[in-house]
Amino acid sequence: MKPWTAVIFLVFMLNACAVVEVPYDAAKTAVKGSVWAVKTGCTVTAGAVATVYKIGKFTFNVVKAPLDWPLAHSEIKSIGGLPPREAIRLGRVRTAPYVVDGRTYRPMSVKEARTYNQTGLASWYGYETLRQNKGAMTADGEVFNPNWLSAAHKYLPLPCFVKVTNLENGRQILARVNDRGPFPAKGNPAAGKRIIDLSMGAAKKLGFYGKGIARVRVQTIKIAS
Repeated sequence: MKPWTAVIFLVFMLNACAVVEVPYDAAKTAVKGSVWAVKTGCTVTAGAVATVYKIGKFTFNVVKAPLDWPLAHSEIKSIGGLPPREAIRLGRVRTAPYVVDGRTYRPMSVKEARTYNQTGLASWYGYETLRQNKGAMTADGEVFNPNWLSAAHKYLPLPCFVKVTNLENGRQILARVNDRGPFPAKGNPAAGKRIIDLSMGAAKKLGFYGKGIARVRVQTIKIAS
């Protein structure tokens, strides 16, 4: 077994919570530590049951959003030829093509995504959702919380995990990609050239919240459940 691959099975039951460590494969420089999937019986945002992933020092809350919530990226008009909510309800979003402003985006396959490693500009989103105190849904149907470590990507499969390095200050985080974007904006068409849209919380940890954009490296981490 390679030293950066962990494989441990169900370990115990505690307070109605099943705790499972799932394997992950990553480049030697990507991440060290265990990956835990914790299925809890506790209700959280939206009154749903959460799955909590812990990768090293990073924690990710995964909660399905009510289908009547608005999309965090409302510019997505269809997914896989279906209305976004119908595609989400049917679970047909992972690598499905989708349409924004008349343009069709075609995500890469899971196989292609395994070696994804790209450098470019990152932006962040989510302040409006926090300010308005309204629930929002990601493109794969999860609750969008601006303070959680999540991200939007135009082409990676949903969901997946990535390591993001701020090349301007050396800070690194892991983020869960569960949304689509960033896209060209009416007043800023160059926004569509950015490679990733991070949550507000992720931008703060990477140290570019005040600046708005940063040059980053994005690398996928494969996690097998």
